[in-house]
Amino acid sequence: MTDAPLTIGLPSKGRLKEQADAWLADCGFTISAEGGERGYRAKLSNLPNVQVQLISAGDIATALDAGDIHLGVTGEDLLRERGEGLDSRVMLMRALCFGRADLIVAAPQSWIDVETMADVEEVAAAYVVRTGRRLRVATKYLVQTRTFFARAGIADYRIVESSGATEGAPAAGAAELVVDITTTGATLRANGLKVLADGLILKSQAQLAASLIAPWTPSQLASVRRLMGAVEARARALKLSMLTWPADQTARAQAATEAFLARGATRRADGLLAQAGDLLDVAGALAAAGVGPVSVAHPEFAFEPTSAAVEDLTGRLGL
Repeated sequence: MTDAPLTIGLPSKGRLKEQADAWLADCGFTISAEGGERGYRAKLSNLPNVQVQLISAGDIATALDAGDIHLGVTGEDLLRERGEGLDSRVMLMRALCFGRADLIVAAPQSWIDVETMADVEEVAAAYVVRTGRRLRVATKYLVQTRTFFARAGIADYRIVESSGATEGAPAAGAAELVVDITTTGATLRANGLKVLADGLILKSQAQLAASLIAPWTPSQLASVRRLMGAVEARARALKLSMLTWPADQTARAQAATEAFLARGATRRADGLLAQAGDLLDVAGALAAAGVGPVSVAHPEFAFEPTSAAVEDLTGRLGL
């Protein structure tokens, strides 16, 4: 009997889908949708016995937290909104360096005396005295807003749950403050809002995450090991350069590059695998020693025998 496949949730649309697809393709895994472009299931090349579910980023976060899928790519902001104890249910395997956005607190630019959360606390208390009502905060991020405001000691407010363009709530008279995601701040400024100096709640980005409460088998974990091996090898390779010199100059070249071993370089036959940032320094040291010609290549992948992230996941799953 064949083991059940590893299930992976990937974004079904938008910029996050494009970025996730490009990242996987760069690591050697291309997505092919089943049932045409509008299908909600897919396969990954070079990764057998894996079933991809194409769903929204929000649904991926929910499915990971519920144990309905094994792996998923979604925003950390959506995962953190799942509430207390998330880290006991979901493990962040790898930050993906795309889908970046900041979850922030913003106030009207016209509030010239309000620059910090401490200022908000004073305004909120005064607002209750003056109007008999609590300050309204428009947001889709209820959990993180409550946690952040509690940490700041602010209690005189109430949340107005936003279902549309949150940044427009103050101008529409629906709220006084907003908690929302922003990348450049341009939309906030266009709506007459400013980010508070200490109003950063979370610097979010896309994460490859694993469910700790989904049912796992050794076969499914082996698929994760294969995936992460390639993902980490590709990321590692992007930071490396391979320098090669004539074989008859190896003794001189090794003496000239000895200092770079302490900076992460490793010996290769008639060459050196060095950190990309050290490339010009290594080339300069070789030139000073009269070694040449020196050629440079950039590896596509640099595999290691184990993955710390997978070993951590294995331990937490007890497999």
